[in-house]
Amino acid sequence: MYKLLTILLFVASLLPASTLTIPGTVVSDSQRMIGSRYMGYVKEINFNIGDKVKQDDILFEIQSGEFDLMKSQAELGLEQAQIFVEMYQTHLANVQREKRSLKRTKKASMIDVETLDIAAENTKAMLKAAQQVVKQATIKIKQFTGLYNYLEVKAPNDGVIVQKRIKVGDMIMPGMLAMILVDLNDLRIEANIAESNLKYIRKNTQLKVTIPSIDFKTTGVVEAIVPSANPMTHTMTIRVKFNKRDIEIFPGMYAKLHVEM
Repeated sequence: MYKLLTILLFVASLLPASTLTIPGTVVSDSQRMIGSRYMGYVKEINFNIGDKVKQDDILFEIQSGEFDLMKSQAELGLEQAQIFVEMYQTHLANVQREKRSLKRTKKASMIDVETLDIAAENTKAMLKAAQQVVKQATIKIKQFTGLYNYLEVKAPNDGVIVQKRIKVGDMIMPGMLAMILVDLNDLRIEANIAESNLKYIRKNTQLKVTIPSIDFKTTGVVEAIVPSANPMTHTMTIRVKFNKRDIEIFPGMYAKLHVEM
């Protein structure tokens, strides 16, 4: 009897373990909603749905008449302030030259010298004020230049454009959704598992992953088990992190999870 039991256990160990196969879908764990900080008309769109982009690529550009007007006013203010600076510098040089010339003559009076001193001090004060205006106008133009960078909407990371809701000429508002960008390097697999099979799945459970369409096989680990929003289905959603290696995999692909029972 003992020998028979030993033989049965040995034969059972040679039989392949049963496997639970769960269908799932590849999803991106990093989905970026791209919009604009400012209002304006869409001037140019550089990418379309399905295009791959690199970080800091310019996705689209906005044309804003309001910014153009304010920048033009700032540039005009800077030009006027620079003219005043040159004018006061010239006037101060003339006053100082006249004062030196007056001192060389014997007919110079204290009143004349004091008048020139007062004129020089007043000119210096006006020159200093004009130089301050130039400094402020220069800072303002630099700020507008920085704001113009926001009119060029750039990709925050590498990815693929999966939605585009704007066209050239459209008016875009702050916070309005323009594009959706998904990161192809931060992928997960989501699948629904029956409540009765939860005994085979735990967080950090290792399992096998296949993507039949590209004949891809790898390993994965259960990252999270999320209760279903619909209690009538008696299913749970599991999220699996997997090693994609250097294979090109896209969100939406059909995948299979294989769990040993």
